Amino acid sequence: MAPMIDYVAKSRAAWGILPAWVETLADAVNASSQVDVSVRLGLSNSLISQVLSNSYRGDMAAVSRRVAGALMGERVTCPVMGDIGRDHCEREQGRPFAATSALRTHLFHACRSGCPNAKPTPLKG
Repeated sequence: MAPMIDYVAKSRAAWGILPAWVETLADAVNASSQVDVSVRLGLSNSLISQVLSNSYRGDMAAVSRRVAGALMGERVTCPVMGDIGRDHCEREQGRPFAATSALRTHLFHACRSGCPNAKPTPLKG
């Protein structure tokens, strides 16, 4: 059996002082697996690995918002859906327009029309 990796210790070695969201991410990986956490966040396994090793060159703020919603319970008020997780908000912002339902249409327009939770470049995964 392979030795267990302590992802919090690994992250501390890479980051020095860990931001709270990175420690929460590492704790979640320790508690389950990197694959499980990547599925829960809707992000790739390699992205999670790069964040934990402080080598991800993408939008760390977008990843932190996703972690805050999915793993830290952060909520936002959506003008269309009401109280939702920050991670749900982030995923909706990244979805392309699709006239398949009224809800999808309302969300697409609300996310791009001055919603206070809207980010200029939502994380796509």
